Amino acid sequence: MRTEGMYIRATGVRLPAALPVSEAVAAGDCPPRTAETTGIVSVARSLGESAAEMAVAAAAQALDRAEAQAEDIDLVLHADTYHQGQDLWPVASYIQRETLRNTCPALEIRQMSNGGLAALHLAAAYLRSAPGHRDALLTTADRFCPPGIDRWRTDPGTPYADGGTALVLSRRDGFASLSSVVLYADAELEPLHRGDTPFSPAPFTHGMPVDFDAAKRSFVERMGISYAVARSSAGQYNVVKEAMSDAGMELADAAWVILPHFGRRRLQSIYYRPFGIDPHRTTWDWSRTVGHLGAGDQFASLDRLVSSGLAVPGDRCVLMSVGAGYSWGCAVVDILERPSWAVG
Repeated sequence: MRTEGMYIRATGVRLPAALPVSEAVAAGDCPPRTAETTGIVSVARSLGESAAEMAVAAAAQALDRAEAQAEDIDLVLHADTYHQGQDLWPVASYIQRETLRNTCPALEIRQMSNGGLAALHLAAAYLRSAPGHRDALLTTADRFCPPGIDRWRTDPGTPYADGGTALVLSRRDGFASLSSVVLYADAELEPLHRGDTPFSPAPFTHGMPVDFDAAKRSFVERMGISYAVARSSAGQYNVVKEAMSDAGMELADAAWVILPHFGRRRLQSIYYRPFGIDPHRTTWDWSRTVGHLGAGDQFASLDRLVSSGLAVPGDRCVLMSVGAGYSWGCAVVDILERPSWAVG
């Protein structure tokens, strides 16, 4: 989807203190092989702050940077993947109450690790749907902790991290423009994260922590590894191709490519080799100190590039994501100016 006249006014991030992987290995929590193959050196870990509270902190920062008032925000979308701190509870409404106290729609998106770009796509379409729409507040947050999640073993190859992110999308103006954003889905891969376990009447009926690796093994035994790899590769390729076409560019034209905060081996097999991406054009040096934030990797890395002054006016940034389901996202962001809150 081409998105002329759509801008990013601000971003925000709330990351708790980092837990060194070496400490987790020494404590027996993280398998040494995970540390070796992923290359992750630390993960953001919350010792008590809920996902919802981290989302509020990130949102407050983004709204302050955007100089946005409650009446400017016409939509709130919150993307997450796991427990937000309360049961049977509309977390997006909590974020709205704690930050805006206005009356616009506030909705939750659960498209796993593709949730951030899914929110971006939906918000862009919503803002374009009526002349009076101005800004949208997008947030993500997760806290991956026991007993339901083992951040080191639930999804081998991707150490999970805790944190919240936010982005203010606007039809008015901003430090960057959103040139295109595309989503693509292939539901034939949905069983990859479900496996063969029967449906249950309550969360974690089949045990804790969640084991994505077992579900993947079950799917591969039925369908074959080549089937899974081929469809997954095609999904990522299709979404990137369409986003590049809509933005009138090639991937090689991008100054920065923002990727999911996966481990090194997974990044090499999914992104570096297939797309010819040089790791130096990514945020790997930083993301390996943060870990995988669920739906928030793309907003967090964009914030890092802009806040640190690494991304400068004229840079084109390509954001890529993938989420269980299966779905993929890709967006092109053009840096127009250095915001006042950036370093330097």
